[in-house]
Amino acid sequence: MATPSAVAAAPAKPGVGFVQSILNMPKFFREVRAEARKIHWTSRSETWITSVMVGIMVVLAALFFALVNGVLNFAITSILKLATGG
Repeated sequence: MATPSAVAAAPAKPGVGFVQSILNMPKFFREVRAEARKIHWTSRSETWITSVMVGIMVVLAALFFALVNGVLNFAITSILKLATGG
């Protein structure tokens, strides 16, 4: 594997420039189109079910953190009341 300094010091490949990149555009777009065909798009029902599950998990996480916050608040308040004598 070449070091970054060796790569930077290497001479540029001939033919790689603006004109070559313009000539390679059709190949690039063919490859993009081929890759786009491989994408698996979710159905409407899969999207709906996943969205509902995310909503349920958000509510459960909010309830969990509210409970933990309440318990910690009660514990710290009790400790501070004991420390101040009242």
